[in-house]
Amino acid sequence: MGISHWPEGERPREKLINLGAQALSDAELLAIFLRVGVKGRSAVDLARDLLSQFDGLRPLLDASRETFCQAHGLGDAKYVQLQAALELSRRHLETLLMRGDALNSPHMVRRFLSAHLRDLGHEVFAALFLDSQHRVLRFEKLFTGTLDAAAVYPREVARRALALNAGAVIFAHNHPSGVAEPSDADRRITTRLVDALGLFDIRVLDHFVVGDGEVTSFAERGWLQS
Repeated sequence: MGISHWPEGERPREKLINLGAQALSDAELLAIFLRVGVKGRSAVDLARDLLSQFDGLRPLLDASRETFCQAHGLGDAKYVQLQAALELSRRHLETLLMRGDALNSPHMVRRFLSAHLRDLGHEVFAALFLDSQHRVLRFEKLFTGTLDAAAVYPREVARRALALNAGAVIFAHNHPSGVAEPSDADRRITTRLVDALGLFDIRVLDHFVVGDGEVTSFAERGWLQS
């Protein structure tokens, strides 16, 4: 039986309208994205099949174009739609940060950094440059490394902060291994950055390490100078 014949309270679209997106399961949200099923399978059935095939929602969202398009019921059109939706989500988070009050929410900062860094296959060191009132000026990916390292140059970071007239900065980098535990090297370069920027009265508010589903904060661990 097609979804249109289901009780109204069980149809994904109507359920979202009445209860909000957070009330839907992964399969129901994916079914809304798919819009239609395949012969003999509703959109929800197809969504459940795909989640089982890819072993969850995130592997499906992270799949390469080739792998994604090989799945039954998917193709280039769906791949393009999905990539556009993911990019819209990242830009939405960036817009929220740029409003000026988003940094009052550590959760929002974590979401933003995870969206930009979590799924990269190589290490990237990035910075949120802030003005003197801690409003976001710009987010930039500053240095790119190999699978497990990125060379970070404090002089270049300081030069960029001064060019933006930044009063503070939040650093972040990802661990492609998925483990968000900071290394000794992470702590050493953070100390060097704090010292270098301190010469220009630019505060380092935090350094986040982005892993697979986890983000570690240096500030929360008391590892930053006051």
